Amino acid sequence: MSLAAGNKIDVTVSLASDVVAAIEILPRVRPPLARLFAGKQASSLLNVLPRLFALCAAAQQIALLSAVETARDEAITRATKQRRIALIVIERIADLLRSLFVGHLAQDVAGAAAIRSLMRGMSALLGSAHSPWGSAQCEATARIVGALNALGMSDEGRAVRSGSPLALRIAALDEIGLKPIPADHSFLSVADDLNIVKRLLVDCPTFCYRPDLDGHVPETGPWARQMTRDRLPPSPSGAAERLVARIAETLRLCAWLKAGAQIDSAEHGIVERYKLGFGRAAAAVECARGRLYHAVELDPQGRISRFEFLAPTEWNFHPCGPLVRSLQGAVLTGRPRRDAVDAVIASLDPCVGFTLSFREVGHA
Repeated sequence: MSLAAGNKIDVTVSLASDVVAAIEILPRVRPPLARLFAGKQASSLLNVLPRLFALCAAAQQIALLSAVETARDEAITRATKQRRIALIVIERIADLLRSLFVGHLAQDVAGAAAIRSLMRGMSALLGSAHSPWGSAQCEATARIVGALNALGMSDEGRAVRSGSPLALRIAALDEIGLKPIPADHSFLSVADDLNIVKRLLVDCPTFCYRPDLDGHVPETGPWARQMTRDRLPPSPSGAAERLVARIAETLRLCAWLKAGAQIDSAEHGIVERYKLGFGRAAAAVECARGRLYHAVELDPQGRISRFEFLAPTEWNFHPCGPLVRSLQGAVLTGRPRRDAVDAVIASLDPCVGFTLSFREVGHA
C-alpha cells in the first residue's frame, strides 16, 4: 500500500556487542487522505485510489466502496460480493508472489524455468481479474500452483521438497545468524474489527498512526492469519516461518479459485462492513500484508465529511509492535549483521521502503 509519490520507514537498531538493545522506528508519512477526501463525492474518489497507492489498489477501492455503501444503507448482491472477494484474492496472490519473487527467487538460476512460469501465471491471473470467472483464471492458477510445486512446495505449502529452490531459501533464512528471545505473540483478526473501526471515528487522530488494542499491538499478515486460522500454538516467528506462511497462503488461495471461487467457501472475514450510525460506517478488507480498514462519515448530500484509514504497516511497524518484539534482545551471531535484520524486516513486508542503520551502545 505504498504511495506512488513514495515514503519510507526508518529503523535504527542499537547494539550492545551483538545483542539488540533497542529498536527505534520512525514511521512513514501517511498520506493526508482525510483532508484530500473531505467534501468530495465518494464516487469521484474510487479512480483516484490506484494513483495514490501503488499496491493493494483493489483492496483500497473495495474498502472505501463498502464503507460508503454501508453508510448509505445500500445492499449489494451476492454476485457483486463474490466478484469483489475474487478480485481481492487475485490481487493478494499477485502481491504474495511479487514478494516471493523479488525477495527470494530473483537470483535463483536453478529455478529459472519455474520462476518464468510463475510470473506468466501471475500476469495472466491479473489480466483476467475483472472478467467473469472461467477457464482463463483456472488455467492461470493451475500454472501458478505447478510452478510453486516445481520450486519445491506441495500439500498447500506444509511440505518442502528437500534440495528444492524454496527449501534452500528457507534453510538460508533459518541460518541468518539471529537468535531471538521468546516473545508473546498476538494476532489481528475479524474479532477486533468493531473495536478498531469505532476508534477510527471517535479517538483522536493519533490512533491511526499508533494503533493498539488495550495496550498491545498485534501482528497482521500471512503468518498471523495462519496462526489464527489453524489455531496453532506459539512458535518461532522468524523470517523462515513467515516465508512458509506466504507460500502456503498462495497455494490455499489458488485452490479456492480453481474450485470456482465460491462465496460459501471464501476466507472468513475477507470483507466485512460495519454500520456505525446515521451516515457513518466502516469496512475491513484482508489484503496481502494484513487487515485494512476504511471508515467514513457522510454529510446529508452524501459527500465525505470525514475519512480515516488504517493499513497493516501501522501495526507491524509500530514502535511497540511485531518487528520490535522479533528483534528486541536478539543476539546477532552472523556477519554481516545487517542481513539478519534486513530479513526480519522484509518478512513483515512493509508497504513502503525502509532504511536501516545501526549504532553501538555501552550495554544491553
